[in-house]
Amino acid sequence: MGQKLKIAIIGCGGIANGKHFPSLSKLEQVEMTAFCDIVIERAEKAAKEYGTKDAKTYVDFKALLQDTSIDVVHVCTPNNAHMEITVAALESGKHVMCEKPMAKSTEEAKKMVEAAERTGKKLTIGYNNRFRPDSQHLHKLCERGDLGEIYYAKAHAIRRRAVPTWGVFLDEEKQGGGPLIDIGTHALDLTLWMMNNYKPKSVMGTVYHKLGKKENAANAWGPWDPEAFTVEDSAFGFITMENGATIVLESSWALNSLDVDEAKCSLSGTKSGADMKNGLRINGEDFGKLYTQEFELESGGVAFYDGKSESDPDVEARNWIESITNDTEPVVKPREALVVTQILEAIYESAKTGKAVYFNQ
Repeated sequence: MGQKLKIAIIGCGGIANGKHFPSLSKLEQVEMTAFCDIVIERAEKAAKEYGTKDAKTYVDFKALLQDTSIDVVHVCTPNNAHMEITVAALESGKHVMCEKPMAKSTEEAKKMVEAAERTGKKLTIGYNNRFRPDSQHLHKLCERGDLGEIYYAKAHAIRRRAVPTWGVFLDEEKQGGGPLIDIGTHALDLTLWMMNNYKPKSVMGTVYHKLGKKENAANAWGPWDPEAFTVEDSAFGFITMENGATIVLESSWALNSLDVDEAKCSLSGTKSGADMKNGLRINGEDFGKLYTQEFELESGGVAFYDGKSESDPDVEARNWIESITNDTEPVVKPREALVVTQILEAIYESAKTGKAVYFNQ
């Protein structure tokens, strides 16, 4: 494609400014020509800082989608708007990068997948942790079979006291949940991707509202408002897969624990095991002796990473745009993200009913 791809961003808040705008601005093959936000001042500020000279601003995303010159849309809104905007953008002939999680519900996520397949446009979800050097290297090892059959895994998303107090993070209606759907989604995506296993059989879940009502709580971003804290402060899932594998998912924004890890996984296979807790480590047995292997990941040598000072969002953005210009599949496929949403929804449902949720029955 000779001309630059024209990109529109819908939602000009924290994730757009912290991730999408800086990463897209580094790519020579794109230009940001349209910005939309329900607060027009945010769109105008973004257009001034990152847009072309003639960049347009909108309050109504439907008006933006009528612009036939736009090739790609990035959806950076609260979770409750992901489905509607993504489906409309795909049907208007645009490729779509939607921020994680894919949607609030399985029903909404399915509509997004169906729209992408119906229109033939590309859709990906913003699971940028797949593009970290440790994630990329571990995935290559898993693909090669170094771990053997991975039959037990843990998905880690534990914060001790790091509750996001801005935006709509504490609003269950707009977000669909708390740490489980916010950061647990990253850990689960990584784990399923490493295992290459997207066939869940059953889910048991527990959800806790234990610390959210605490006044003047210690927190990385200052005390939260207990009255506004309508989502869980921690949630846990026990997932069994059709092939018998087990995944334990742990997530929290506030938990009395020193075992803190986020967007990481631990894997146990028939040949060896792996974890991301202290760098990337492989553990196993060789000639009757146990071993632990560590990796130096600063020198490149894995897919999408060649030693340059690129952050994982930068690599994510570059790979996404190249999937469009080269007409290849994006690394994060819609149906993979759909399974993540199905499992998260099942954890919430199981926590409400006290019963296991079974798939394909």
